[in-house]
Amino acid sequence: MKKATLVIMAAGLGSRFKGGLKQLEPVGMNGEILMEYSIYDALEAGFNKVVFVIRKSFAEEFIETIGRKIEKKVECAYVYQELDNLPIDINFKNRTKPWGTGQAILTTKDVIDEPFCVINADDYYGKDSFVKMYNFLTTDLKSNKYCMVGYLLKNTLSDNGGVSRGICVINPDNKLIEVKETYNIAKVGDIILSSNGVLKDNSIASMNMWGFHPSIFDYLKDEFIDFLKNLDENDIKSEFLIPVVVDKLLKSKKIEVEVLNTDAKWLGITYKEDKEIIQNKFKDLYMQGVYKDKLF
Repeated sequence: MKKATLVIMAAGLGSRFKGGLKQLEPVGMNGEILMEYSIYDALEAGFNKVVFVIRKSFAEEFIETIGRKIEKKVECAYVYQELDNLPIDINFKNRTKPWGTGQAILTTKDVIDEPFCVINADDYYGKDSFVKMYNFLTTDLKSNKYCMVGYLLKNTLSDNGGVSRGICVINPDNKLIEVKETYNIAKVGDIILSSNGVLKDNSIASMNMWGFHPSIFDYLKDEFIDFLKNLDENDIKSEFLIPVVVDKLLKSKKIEVEVLNTDAKWLGITYKEDKEIIQNKFKDLYMQGVYKDKLF
């Protein structure tokens, strides 16, 4: 079996989720958390290593809740996304917000030398997505050719408030032309509104499910250094985001990104109110036989 690693970004603060760590919020019939389903689906598809990106402040709780369980089934590694984990010596003394998904991926560079898939800890991607991702990583991946799973925007919205998505432009050959981080996306009546205006419900959205060759690490390091050098020291909110990096690399013709389309419906925890909806969805999936009583 060819090697492919699953990277789970689980270091976020979850500011819109009031109370507790949303990464560890139980949603399944047996108390499973969202990333357990992703790991289960990934292993079923062929992935054979899992890397968790977490923070030291909750490392013990995280490892006891999910890590020990997964370590029995597959090779695991833990890396830490901290404010001072930077590629250059620079001081942002007032910073408390994590640096973003670009930094999260860069923290894994010392434990990965194989093709890998990146996902969010608090999103459910569906079995189809992991099958397509594994097949791409083990057959079509090259040092300058990556991939992304693309979701229909209408399948990625929360009923409880606005969300952020990478809205994509794709050519007829399913190659990504542009990805633009878009904020405050919500359905209002029969239309979908965002910070950039009205969006089509069949727009293709990125849910941060990317497939990368390890070559991405050199790009990320260079771009992160550039980002930090051009950031005002009093800026405590700007983030180094992977869709922004990918978009820049696309426009400079350094990489190519294949879009793997799926009809899967996203599930995720953005707001506290999302939990009950997700629990009911998973009950349906169990009733349909998609999952068995106990994952691990």
